[in-house]
Amino acid sequence: MEMVAVILAAGKGTRMKSRWPKVLHRVAGRPMLELVLQAVREAGASRIIVVVGHEGEAVAALLEGQAEVVWQTEQLGTGHALLQTQELLSGFTGDLLVLPGDVPLVRGETLRSLWERHRAAGAAATVLTTELNDPTGYGRIVRNRDGELSRIVEHKDATPEELTLREVNTGIYCFGPQIFSVLPQLRPDNVQREYYLTDALALLLQAGQRVCCWKAPEAEEFKGVNDRKQLAEAEAVLRRRVAEELMASGVTLVAPELTFIEPGVRVGSDTIIYPFTFLEGRTVVGENCVIGPWSRLRDAVLGQEVILEGGAVIIEAELEDGSRVGPFAYLRPGSRLRAGARVGTFVEVKNSVVGPGSKIPHLSYIGDADIGAGVNIGAGTITCNYDGEKKWPTVIEDFAFIGSNTNLVAPVRVGRRAYVGAGSTITKDVPEEALGVARSRQVNIPEWTRRKRR
Repeated sequence: MEMVAVILAAGKGTRMKSRWPKVLHRVAGRPMLELVLQAVREAGASRIIVVVGHEGEAVAALLEGQAEVVWQTEQLGTGHALLQTQELLSGFTGDLLVLPGDVPLVRGETLRSLWERHRAAGAAATVLTTELNDPTGYGRIVRNRDGELSRIVEHKDATPEELTLREVNTGIYCFGPQIFSVLPQLRPDNVQREYYLTDALALLLQAGQRVCCWKAPEAEEFKGVNDRKQLAEAEAVLRRRVAEELMASGVTLVAPELTFIEPGVRVGSDTIIYPFTFLEGRTVVGENCVIGPWSRLRDAVLGQEVILEGGAVIIEAELEDGSRVGPFAYLRPGSRLRAGARVGTFVEVKNSVVGPGSKIPHLSYIGDADIGAGVNIGAGTITCNYDGEKKWPTVIEDFAFIGSNTNLVAPVRVGRRAYVGAGSTITKDVPEEALGVARSRQVNIPEWTRRKRR
């Protein structure tokens, strides 16, 4: 049986106090709507439809290529939102998984369990419920004497007695196609003057259809995000999950609670990660690496036995086996360190290749350069790659030696085993095995300071 997921993401999220749609706010580096999309894909959805409304253009831009978009131009409630998909789902005879876009902690396996129980029960609708110690703001599950669902009452419409109930509606449902027979009957007879999807359950019950509940054991998954405090709480939960998965796979996190790793990051076994390290985006770290403290990697690829010392920042760069970076080094996009290369303290590398075993120990800027094997770059070296209009390349061939405080004015080439004298400004190619020196002649003026004092 086919299952289609419908994600309700049209709300404004006024408590976020933001000009951005709530579902685009990031949790552990990813828009929360993107996390929900991932969960429904893992649950087995063959098709995903997202209902958008407030600032819908921005939401639709995120969804391009990932889901179909339906507009709810007026935010009149969850029942009204689902009704907007009726035309798109005309003739569909499978199951609908309906959930809000602001539940970034929900797991795909939980959604799949809901769907499986819905199918096994042969129900027209199945409500996913859970128990909360503090159910404030959630719709309460009211059961009859037989333990079956009697109704769901929204928090603002609940009586004092109903407010004491702790089993709540998570806002996640499985429906059969019968749901579209009752949605047009909804009425906004409530405090909010909205068309509640929960009222559709009552209509199904009145029509003699079976409506079931399944209570999930992990309440943490259903913490919605309605304000910045809840956003931070969701962030902490998701990062904790990632840390636990990595530790279970053989990664050492010296202080998990002080390490910030986004979902989707991959780390090899026996790697050690020190506190205040950030691993973001599509970062991949190999085995037996040492990272941090205070390092940041985004979309970086590290081989085996790489060492990143404190304060290293690696953005869209690749470090091959045995390379070493830092402390306080910055590798910008397009940089690649070959095996055993070394980039040291206060070095910045941009869009450059540093060859096997080459060293840039300290205080240098290397941009748009191709550095061969076994090269030594002295302190204070700068590749002058930008002429105000265009970037130009610098080539330093194998086993060359660049003296301290050298300016290499690109385009320029330093040949194999060539030397450049310290303090030079090199504007012309240095041939293989030559010594390049480019300094003005030193002049000493006798007794200059004595005359100055007078």
